[in-house]
Amino acid sequence: MKKPLLEFTDKGIYCSAAKVYLDPWKPVDKAIISHGHADHSRWGHSQYITHHRNVPIISHRLGDINVTGKEWGERFTINNVIFSLHPAGHIIASSQIRVEHKGEVWVFTGDYKTENDGISEPYEVVKCDTFITECTFGLPAFKWTPQKEVFEDINKWWAENRSEKKTSVLFGYSLGKAQRLLKYLDTDIGKIYTHGAIENMTEVLRPLVDFPETTLITRDTKKEELLGNVVLAPPSAHGSPWIRKMVPYVTASASGWMTFRGARRRRAIDKGFVLSDHCDWDGLLESIRATGAEKIICTHGYSDIFSKYLREQGYDARTEQTQYGEEEDAGLQETTTA
Repeated sequence: MKKPLLEFTDKGIYCSAAKVYLDPWKPVDKAIISHGHADHSRWGHSQYITHHRNVPIISHRLGDINVTGKEWGERFTINNVIFSLHPAGHIIASSQIRVEHKGEVWVFTGDYKTENDGISEPYEVVKCDTFITECTFGLPAFKWTPQKEVFEDINKWWAENRSEKKTSVLFGYSLGKAQRLLKYLDTDIGKIYTHGAIENMTEVLRPLVDFPETTLITRDTKKEELLGNVVLAPPSAHGSPWIRKMVPYVTASASGWMTFRGARRRRAIDKGFVLSDHCDWDGLLESIRATGAEKIICTHGYSDIFSKYLREQGYDARTEQTQYGEEEDAGLQETTTA
């Protein structure tokens, strides 16, 4: 029986022909990394290969690492296996990883979204034989509103809170979601304040994107300064002593999981905005069709339900277990990891 080009092992997705792993979750000698989120770029590998824009991101997170940066579409060969990185549209510098060997092409998406958010490199369709797709939002219930409309709602919410002399606390993952929110907040309404985790990551990304001005919240920041303004914070800050400085405040979360009102209630969030850095149901299906792939491997998310639907549509689809899906807002979901 022919050995598959990519195998799912206890360390991660492995290409035995090249002796290299894709987004491994245990320490390995050589790793190709799709993007900077902690569940995909972990500490401990001897050598990292990633898109050059992701180099400062993972270096900030992981410290002093041996990392090589590549351009979009740049082909590099390891033991006669051809690799290249292509935009995934998930967050800044997120990549799909294309693997070609002996006429066979596989694509590993990492995490991805098809809507152009204006700060990440837009998703690129990559033709392949086998497509490894996430299924974070692989249910028909997930259908995204265009982000322009979502940001109109967010800025309206902020303006209403300002008129009531309340601080608007907006939660989003410190890498990716926070910068997407920051880019489109209307600074005519007021000032943007940030939690340290978001400020530090945004400073890493400022050379890549033109962001509005932000003010870091410190011990010296007075409650009166925050009134009527907006504060960007990671979900972990909710309910912490840090947030007490914001009183009186109104909270909101920007996440695909805000589709479910129950998720908002459990987190005691006042307002939910449905804004995701992943594909919705239609985006997943359209992406798969566009690749021309016959074999689909479904990983983290609603993988069982989604792969079953794909098989009903005539695809050779199956699921594989990974350790992805541990982003900071994972607790907002209903029944699976994000």
